[in-house]
Amino acid sequence: MKALRFHAARDLRIEDVAAPDRTPPPGQVLVRNRFVGICGTDLHEYAYGPIFIPTTPHPFTGAQGPQILGHEFGGVVTAIGEGVSSVKPGDRVSVQPLIMPRAGDYYADRGLFHLSPQLALAGLSWAWGGMAEEAMLHEYNVQRIPDALRDEEAALVEPAAVAVYSCDRGGVGAGSAVLVTGAGPIGLLTLIAARAAGATTLFLSDINDARLAFARSILPDIVALNPQRDDVGSRVRAATEGGAGCDVALECVGNEHALKACLDAVRKQGVVVQTGLHPHDNPLDWFQVTFKDVDLRGAWAYPTHYWPRVIRMIASGILPASKIVTARIRLDDAVAEGFEALLDPSGRHIKILIDLAA
Repeated sequence: MKALRFHAARDLRIEDVAAPDRTPPPGQVLVRNRFVGICGTDLHEYAYGPIFIPTTPHPFTGAQGPQILGHEFGGVVTAIGEGVSSVKPGDRVSVQPLIMPRAGDYYADRGLFHLSPQLALAGLSWAWGGMAEEAMLHEYNVQRIPDALRDEEAALVEPAAVAVYSCDRGGVGAGSAVLVTGAGPIGLLTLIAARAAGATTLFLSDINDARLAFARSILPDIVALNPQRDDVGSRVRAATEGGAGCDVALECVGNEHALKACLDAVRKQGVVVQTGLHPHDNPLDWFQVTFKDVDLRGAWAYPTHYWPRVIRMIASGILPASKIVTARIRLDDAVAEGFEALLDPSGRHIKILIDLAA
């Protein structure tokens, strides 16, 4: 079958590789992939990797490069292994890509599978990924989707789950004032998820005016801020009750200046959630953390049980994830029209989906 594999930084290759076995092992499911998204993590692997892709066999899955990329995907079940009962051939599914022990691990035993130190991901540290014609997965990795969810939306459940979890970690609720830093795919989905959770005052900060304009086309009432021109903290305080600041600030960049802006903009006893991955240590004003009595929380991935909930949110229209999609391309064009296009500093594209049937 055809697959896009990572060999080294700036070395992605469309290759013919052996397809998965037609008869899945017990507890596993064979999926014909339909759409897969290019994630920021995939971009980082392409530009600077390997980062998460193992260079020696992964301690839990045994996987190592060359790696089939793609962890935001969905498709159609074509075969099931012995003992599989939640899906059947012909079912359309969204893939929850986290792979880890299901028991015998401190976190797994508590249902916190996403926190397992043995964590692996389809498309990063598992033999199969979404940027190929087929993938073999565990039964717990696939969730049947309703007729109301389109095939391309199945590939958006994964990044939407990151966004929903970020809002949950921040306690976003009805009437909340929320700042999101970063107008990339996760930032925009987090903005949409915050509105779905009931936030009424939304601020978005990014240095790219084109992305801010795109965000306003989705949610026209947001307050769009460019920190190269605007004092984010002052603007947020001026537009919130009592000049106190926002209730929740969600950092979706992994940038030290953005995190500092979140701490500045959040009100006393507010919550700052770090969702973006920082590449290095970040000096923060810890006096302000104490003086403002704030909660500073991380948001790593998502609990795996989020899938049905996020699917319902997208299918109902309350979380219109497909609005962030700016292009749909073929697998053969993934490097030039996908990875390179997303690395363009103009930021013209937000989310690019690869159509495996094209």
